[in-house]
Amino acid sequence: MPPVPPQPVQLTCPVCSNNFRANVYTIVDVTQQPELKQALLSGQLNMAVCPNCRSGTMIAAPMIYHDAENQLFLVYFPQELNARPEEQERFIGDATNALMRSQLTEQPRGYLLNPRRFISLGSLVDTVLEAEGIPREALEQQRQRIDLISRLASALEDEAQFVQLVEQQKDALNYEFFATLSAFIDAGMQEGRADSTQILTLLRDKLVEVTGFSDIPGESDVDEGELNAAIERLATVDDDALEQAVAELRHAIDYSFFQAWTERIEQLEQAGQNDEAARLTARRRQILQIVEEIDKEAQALLEGGVAVLREIMAAPDMEAALRSSGDKLDEAVMFVLATNMAAAERAGQAETVAHLQEIERLATEIVQESLSPEDRFINELMLAETPQESTKLLRQRAAQVTPDFVKRLNELAEEQEQRGAKEVAETLRRLAREAGAMLF
Repeated sequence: MPPVPPQPVQLTCPVCSNNFRANVYTIVDVTQQPELKQALLSGQLNMAVCPNCRSGTMIAAPMIYHDAENQLFLVYFPQELNARPEEQERFIGDATNALMRSQLTEQPRGYLLNPRRFISLGSLVDTVLEAEGIPREALEQQRQRIDLISRLASALEDEAQFVQLVEQQKDALNYEFFATLSAFIDAGMQEGRADSTQILTLLRDKLVEVTGFSDIPGESDVDEGELNAAIERLATVDDDALEQAVAELRHAIDYSFFQAWTERIEQLEQAGQNDEAARLTARRRQILQIVEEIDKEAQALLEGGVAVLREIMAAPDMEAALRSSGDKLDEAVMFVLATNMAAAERAGQAETVAHLQEIERLATEIVQESLSPEDRFINELMLAETPQESTKLLRQRAAQVTPDFVKRLNELAEEQEQRGAKEVAETLRRLAREAGAMLF
């Protein structure tokens, strides 16, 4: 079946009432037009953008989705169309006949006689992704991210509504969310969808402005070499070392990781290596379970940090509250404190910034007081801005460098490695090597 071009339709913008023309795909044959799959998955297929006010709206249209490789024949009829049964059957029948004629003689055709029907586009998208081997848990997380992107894009024209939605969904606006949004922008640019790409880019810029999120996937994102290395390590590591390896590579384990992992499984199956494919399928489930546990622990720590900071800020005697919470002043609390301080600075809330800075100063003092002399020295070394400065500090205080001090550095490095903090662990290892050399 040759590629089916989109059909022009006349629309009225729901925001500004402007009349304009847009293109809509009713036949999506990804066997012939594979680029349409990414457009569908990114929520940009049949997205119309008003040339007057730049508002985006999804065109409600019936759609046939065909993927010969995965033997998918899916039919979507939006409920709002109220299409009569005979109209639906005629639409499906015409598409079935065209596809049957286009299939090669040796290609399976039976699946074309039993199309799966959907009244929800999200359910159709889920089915497409399941056929790609994406784990259901990862699928649900990605679906939620796509839904949130759509809701945020729709709220762009209403500043108050947009800010309210961002506040309600702030926990979901994480690295994975921005990675998904950036992937959709990149795909749109590559496929020449200027209008929808412009909206998504505007959305990303607005979110960065409102949230202050700075770890935007891009040049610093996991490259193909690092992704392949992560897959290779997690595919071959022993079961008893898998949890630590996942923790170290957590930053590389995202939606793209599972897609690449699934592609490897499919390649093995095509090569007849079914045992290895089955092993990697089981390993994929293990990785997903460990990732979920890691993320739950991180979320619990973050929520604990928020609760501690809230108590401190509400206390009549801030210093007393800080000292009574001394054992709770951990990395999570300091992270939440820094995040709130940055948000207050962006909002121009000078009084709040000063208050948070004072909390940070007192918290740092209390934490330092509670540390052992060794840990206090290590903390000073870690705060040095450059390796040269930390080396200089080590030499200036050579009397504090003992075998126990070197041992403590290595213990902390191992703890950080287990938590996946690779850069911190490497810094501690370097300090341990330099300190150890000073003993001889």
